[in-house]
Amino acid sequence: MTAAALLIPETTADTTPEELDAVVAAAVRAAGPSAAASDDARAAWLEAVADALDAARDELVAIAERESHLPTLRLTGEVARTTGQLRLFAAVVRDGAYLEAVIDRARPGATPPQPDQRRILRPLGPVAVFSASNFPFAFSVAGGDTASALAVGCPVVVKGHSGHPELSVRTAQVVADALASAGAPEGVFGLVLGRPAGNALVQAPGIRAVGFTGSLSGGRALFDLACARPDPIPFYGELGSINPVVVTPAAAKARTAEIAAGLAASFTLGVGQFCTKPGLVLVPAEAGFGTALAIEASSHRGGVMLTPRIAEAFPAGLRRLVVDGKADLLIGNPGQDASDGVARPAVLMADAARVLARPEVLLEECFGPVTLLVRYASDAERDAVLDAVGGSLTATVHAEPDEDVTELAARLAERAGRVLFGGWPTGVAVTWSQHHGGPWPATTSALHTSVGATAVRRFQRPVVFQDAPASVLPEALRDDNPRSIVRRVDGKLTTAPLT
Repeated sequence: MTAAALLIPETTADTTPEELDAVVAAAVRAAGPSAAASDDARAAWLEAVADALDAARDELVAIAERESHLPTLRLTGEVARTTGQLRLFAAVVRDGAYLEAVIDRARPGATPPQPDQRRILRPLGPVAVFSASNFPFAFSVAGGDTASALAVGCPVVVKGHSGHPELSVRTAQVVADALASAGAPEGVFGLVLGRPAGNALVQAPGIRAVGFTGSLSGGRALFDLACARPDPIPFYGELGSINPVVVTPAAAKARTAEIAAGLAASFTLGVGQFCTKPGLVLVPAEAGFGTALAIEASSHRGGVMLTPRIAEAFPAGLRRLVVDGKADLLIGNPGQDASDGVARPAVLMADAARVLARPEVLLEECFGPVTLLVRYASDAERDAVLDAVGGSLTATVHAEPDEDVTELAARLAERAGRVLFGGWPTGVAVTWSQHHGGPWPATTSALHTSVGATAVRRFQRPVVFQDAPASVLPEALRDDNPRSIVRRVDGKLTTAPLT
């Protein structure tokens, strides 16, 4: 079975409506066999894809460097992250706990009588995945959304990103060939290209959920399409985040130079094109932090941005912050020429009162190497600004060890999916415990993550079998528990078979 049989385009031309229909129809046909495949089989699919990507790494990195302008070292590391998360999801499905198997045995004498009920999570069906611009591997064709959907038995149709079309096609060919070689059903993976195809994909009747990483405006438009369908479907979008940081007076007094150096490195990393970039930093009014950060940031030269469109939007965003928001410009140039695609770092400053007067401007994400320092004179001012901040992926506290930051941490936990103490939010470990999500506008669903083991939960739904004959029960709900997975039986966690 070839890549062509799995409906992967051979060129970077936009997908036609007829081609889109064929890809989705193939995914629908693959849904049953994919869901019925064993956990071990699906884990083997993912491991085959990981091995194939590792083998093709040098070829893929060369294409990605040409299209995205990201450096070889960064891209090589991103391939390793991508294959690592594929192998993580293989381990997740082999473990079996992802099924959340629950068994309550019959109790005829209970009031009211209790039937035998057995609950498990099942795959939703074909999933549309939208590639991101800033992670051409880890959040793209073979990224976390694709891996987590395939892991639980959902066929995937990827919409490749316009910023790296050649890479999307070549990566998809590698993935498709690996899946075919591992025995995955035909149609379990496909690729479409072009904005019209992306819009139509969200509306295609065969698609049962969408995973998206991108801009707030683009994500909101697709989210609205998903909700406006005759049969609305889940849309799991990661959209926008300013990732607030709070520096306490004690930390500023003790470690201004150290914190400024860390912040400069973090907000300029990847030319500021990380969704976890610290874009808003609350600092004590009298700390002199602005001068220290301006010196540190001046040593960072900037770089070529991912696409011409992103490069053009950066100085426009800076001008809005300075002209409309009246933020003070410490370093940087809102009039910088974007024709060369290069963005250079900028540091802005405003006091808390200014931010509270124009939150719709100053608390809006600006994608690129810029951060806004907000001076606060009291805890009340600090908290007022935090209360005006929308949902974020992360929030960070820099405090001294002897400070009590309990209330501050609780306030930040209301607004972010990950709260850091020290360090910087750029860099997202792919682990069992990771949560990469947050309240709107960070994501469209604060309940779910796009990174880490529990990302699979997005593409599953619960089904209860009541008083069912043993012959129809999924393996994980049978009395003998043949794989010895963890189940909750009559309220208690156990791996033992039922007696």
